[in-house]
Amino acid sequence: MARLLVMYKTPRDAAAFDRHYQDKHIQVAKKIPGLRKYEISKGAVGTPGGPAPYHLIAILHFDDMAAIQTAFGSPEGQAAVADVQTFATGGVDIFMFDHADA
Repeated sequence: MARLLVMYKTPRDAAAFDRHYQDKHIQVAKKIPGLRKYEISKGAVGTPGGPAPYHLIAILHFDDMAAIQTAFGSPEGQAAVADVQTFATGGVDIFMFDHADA
């Protein structure tokens, strides 16, 4: 399994971000081919030392790294990437990695 970790930094307007994310982005992202599972954080994002500079974290599950590459090369993947640009006013950090249970 492989994961795509999307960490949305605190936006200029949190209410507008939340509205767009819930009403539009989730539906766009769920159309990405090869997506096996979609998780998002609930509530405040923190660190052991206190608050984090992130508003929301999404974890997308795929079969492998090749599936992630294929997914984001697709029209649906490109639509999801383009949509992020419309609401993630605080910026976004994206990481991809293979997953193994320890």
